Amino acid sequence: MPDETNQHHGAHLDFSRDMSYGDYLGLDRLLHSQMPLSDNHNELLFIIQHQTTELWMKLILHELGAAKAHIAGGDLGPAFKMLARVARVMNQLIQAWDVLSTLTPSEYTAFRDSLGKASGFQSYQYRTIEFTLGNKNAALVQPHRHREDLAGLLDRALNSPSLYDEAIRALARAGLPVDAACVERDWSQPYQANDSVLKAWLAVYRDPDHHWSLYELAEKLVDLEDNFRQWRFRHVTTVERVIGHKTGTGGTAGVSYLRKMLEIRLFPELWDVRTHL
Repeated sequence: MPDETNQHHGAHLDFSRDMSYGDYLGLDRLLHSQMPLSDNHNELLFIIQHQTTELWMKLILHELGAAKAHIAGGDLGPAFKMLARVARVMNQLIQAWDVLSTLTPSEYTAFRDSLGKASGFQSYQYRTIEFTLGNKNAALVQPHRHREDLAGLLDRALNSPSLYDEAIRALARAGLPVDAACVERDWSQPYQANDSVLKAWLAVYRDPDHHWSLYELAEKLVDLEDNFRQWRFRHVTTVERVIGHKTGTGGTAGVSYLRKMLEIRLFPELWDVRTHL
C-alpha cells in the first residue's frame, strides 16, 4: 500500500496544533463577510468586486503613507518602490472593472434597490486616497461625520501635506527656488499650480543626471497619476455601461459627476513640464 505522506511530497497534513493557511489569512471571517440583501444571483459579484477593491485600497494607503514619510524625511529610495507598487495595484483595479462590466443593466436593476443610499461615493478609503494625493475637499468628510473614527481619519488626511506637497518640499530642500507659499500653506486647501514649481521641475528634467533622485520621483508620480486616471476612466465607462445616466444610489449625478472628476489633475506641473521642454 503506497505511503500517503510520500504522495504529498512531505507536505504537513495535521493542523490540529499548528496555524494553517486559512488561519493565517482569517479566511473564515473573510469568506463570511459577503452578505447579499437580495436573493439575486448577481449581487455576490457586486459585493465581492467592491470588497476586493477596498482591500487593494487598504494596501494603497499603506504604501502611500510610507512613501510620503520617506519623501518628507529625505529618503527617496524606498519611496520609489512603494510608489511603483501603488501604480501596479491601480493597474489591478483597472482590470477589475472588466469583471464588473459583465453585470448587465437588467441584472443590476434586479437587486439595486437593496443598496438603499449606499454608494462607492461614501468609501472613506477612496476619499483618504484622494486627500493623500492632493484632491482636498472638506465637504467630502461630511458623509462620515456620524463616525468619529472615520471623520478623524479623513480630517487628518485633509489637514496634512499631500504626497505632492511633500515632493514640492523635496524640491525646495534640494535648493531649487520654490515659492515659500508652496512649502508652508493651509494643507486643507487643494493645491494650485505654481510657476516656481513648474520651473523647478523644468530644471530637474533639463538636467536629470544632476537631479537623478528628483527626476525618478517625478516619473514615479506621473506613472501613479497615469494609472489613477485610467482607474477613474474605467469606473465611469463601467457605470455608464451598467446604469446609463441614472442618478447614483448615493445621490450623485452618476456618470456626469464621474466625468467631471476625470478633469482633476493631481500633479499639474509634472504634466505641464512636458509642453515646456
